[in-house]
Amino acid sequence: MNLAQRMALFELLVRLGPVEWLDGFCGGGGSTRGIHLIPGQKTRVAINHWRPSVDVHQANNPDTDHDCADISQVDPRRYPRTDCAWFSPSCTAHSIAQGARFMAVDESAVRARSTMWDVQRFDEIHKYRFIIVENVVEVRTWVGFRAWKIAMADGGKCLHEVFLNAAHAGRLGDPAHQWRDRWFCLMHPKGTRCPDTDAWIAPAALCAACGPTTGRQAWKNGRDAGKYRRQYDFVCRTCAAPVEPHVRPAGDVIDWSLPTPVIGERKTPLAAKTMSRIEHGLREYGPALVPVEGRDGKRPFPVEVPMRTVTGRNETGLVVPPFIAELRGGSSKTRRVSEPLSTVCASGNHHGLVIPYYGRTRVRTTEEPFMTVTTVDRAALMPNPQPDINDCGFRMITPPEYARFMDFPDSYDWLAGRLSKRDRVRLAGQAVPVNMARDLVGCALESMVA
Repeated sequence: MNLAQRMALFELLVRLGPVEWLDGFCGGGGSTRGIHLIPGQKTRVAINHWRPSVDVHQANNPDTDHDCADISQVDPRRYPRTDCAWFSPSCTAHSIAQGARFMAVDESAVRARSTMWDVQRFDEIHKYRFIIVENVVEVRTWVGFRAWKIAMADGGKCLHEVFLNAAHAGRLGDPAHQWRDRWFCLMHPKGTRCPDTDAWIAPAALCAACGPTTGRQAWKNGRDAGKYRRQYDFVCRTCAAPVEPHVRPAGDVIDWSLPTPVIGERKTPLAAKTMSRIEHGLREYGPALVPVEGRDGKRPFPVEVPMRTVTGRNETGLVVPPFIAELRGGSSKTRRVSEPLSTVCASGNHHGLVIPYYGRTRVRTTEEPFMTVTTVDRAALMPNPQPDINDCGFRMITPPEYARFMDFPDSYDWLAGRLSKRDRVRLAGQAVPVNMARDLVGCALESMVA
């Protein structure tokens, strides 16, 4: 956002005055964090049924009133009225991430889908000035979805459905380093100003003919709902030519200083499917992020693109093809880490362990142009672009890295001393990406100004 846009937003917020929010299904705090990135916003009440979520949320938002409760089992009148509300009903029964269709009939699925109706229950009592509901895209195929929309409309709300990817939400700041498609419903009382959702979800892009622009969603085959690339792409607003939005690579938030144990030295061998994915990733990309769980057909991807959708499970590993670069001497060369090191001289350290990744660069062959030369040493000759898989390093993505993929700052307190690694991964994976909440709350606030 440029200076003029920031000044316009500041003037808007001054006119609007302080705004209080309820965060239903608050999780670890992604939606609240996004709300609070905009001046004048306060989350007065946060509700969640899982104690670790409430504890983490409270640690980072001590001025918010917290309630560890099943929102479907409480009376909305238990809570004070706020101006606005954010709801993120349970999405597990709507998603296909678990490998089963959400239409499966079981008690947990029925319970999860019922939480969508809590939005209607709370608004019936509190009559919010604005509501934002977040869920997976598949919620739209829920058999009760049409009835839910009708109920909200009958309750006096005007509804606007938004389909947004976390890698594109960059109106009020940077987008996330993660591909994550989500459905949002922005609701306000009928007769009040409608939000300009098209402008607020438009990603920055570069058109070959028109230069810098913002993309407009172009739906495929008559669709009006779905995920990026599958059901819609982006076109230039001026000439309608296809454009690719600017995105941020996963490699920017990976901690490259962490050790990556050598695959060939593991006490417990990796699964055959994981090894196959690693081989594919090395062959195609060099450093790569590799799914180690999930449905068949999942593929690795390079670190130069955003991370795949983060879930509540630790299911992504990082593979890197390391080698030794001997940096001095007339006969210096590179060698695999499995080979003995060359003679260590008294003249100093002249051996470098190289991971062929720096910023947004990638492994290159000698037939390609050399990358831009900078003042930082960042290049070494690799004798074989695809080393033996057993010489490569492999580790799982860590909880702090998962949090960065969800656009949380490193300063966010995940209670690492109290919560397990598994719980911290779950908290991050189930959160709302901070940048998505930030931008959609900005969209809502703009429309609330008379």
